[in-house]
Amino acid sequence: MALPRTGKVYQRAMMALVCLAIGIWGFPASCLADDDLFVGNFSGSGDILEYNATSGAFIGTFGPAISFPLGGAFGPDGNFYATNSNTDTVLRLNGTTGSVINSTFASVGDAAGLAFGPTGNLFVVSSSDPGALTVLNGTTGAVITSVDAGGILMDPEGITLGPDKSIYVAGGDGDDVLKFNGTTGAFLGTFVATDSGGLKSARGVAFGPDGNLFVASFGTNQILEYNGTTGAFIGVFASATGACSALAFPRDLTFGPNGNLFVGSFGSGDIFEFNGSTGACMSDFVPSGTGGLAGPTFLLFGKGGGASVPEPGTLSLLVLALVGMAVRSRRKLH
Repeated sequence: MALPRTGKVYQRAMMALVCLAIGIWGFPASCLADDDLFVGNFSGSGDILEYNATSGAFIGTFGPAISFPLGGAFGPDGNFYATNSNTDTVLRLNGTTGSVINSTFASVGDAAGLAFGPTGNLFVVSSSDPGALTVLNGTTGAVITSVDAGGILMDPEGITLGPDKSIYVAGGDGDDVLKFNGTTGAFLGTFVATDSGGLKSARGVAFGPDGNLFVASFGTNQILEYNGTTGAFIGVFASATGACSALAFPRDLTFGPNGNLFVGSFGSGDIFEFNGSTGACMSDFVPSGTGGLAGPTFLLFGKGGGASVPEPGTLSLLVLALVGMAVRSRRKLH
């Protein structure tokens, strides 16, 4: 039996609240429509490539040539931030058109992965040995602090915001994952122990919809799964099988709008899709050579300003408005 109109309003309000919660917790924007897949491409002059998130069809080049794009993220302002490791810079691009707003938003040595924290600060990894985590003002690009975690970061690259609002960094050749305060950048300790589950050369890191942490093991051609609260090893989640048999040197990974896991295979030049629940290979989502793809570095789903999480004040107002709508609609059902 069809629900009354008020019931549908109630359902929509609840779904909106779920979507906002997903945004708050830092999971992929699975509630957003019309997302595209943005891929850092280390080939030729280097660039950022854009693909249709549903079909994998090539859309075009996004932004200027970037010789070594190791990180990308949409900011709270809707703009696109990318690193160029060869020039030690962070660029700010228009989130819709890709046009350059600031070619040197910030200077960070060996700039690699980057992620925005819960208060709007921008965290940038330096892929060097020893490496570092630099905290920038997300609006001005000014350096707030830099943390070397006691010198144990060895060519770190991947970074992500966790559901607990902490920052997690793939320790690179340290074969581990480290945890940092999401506001101050203070080092909180080793989250995934060295060599746990056979982890070798940790690259990309991403939390899944289930709250667990998934890590690209560059040295073993596997995606490993860890408990998102304790860091304990759960098992090998995905590997080179079936249509994904060419998986080699996985560099980054992210969950898509459909809930599946997408992995950039730096060694083969493909982007493979795995079932987000079972880890079974689904497809060679973007075959090597598509749009010039040869060496995928970072992967990111989004669509301009729509990919960003609202500012805390705006978010609070939206939540209150949606709660009010839901309560009023719910009362009308009884």
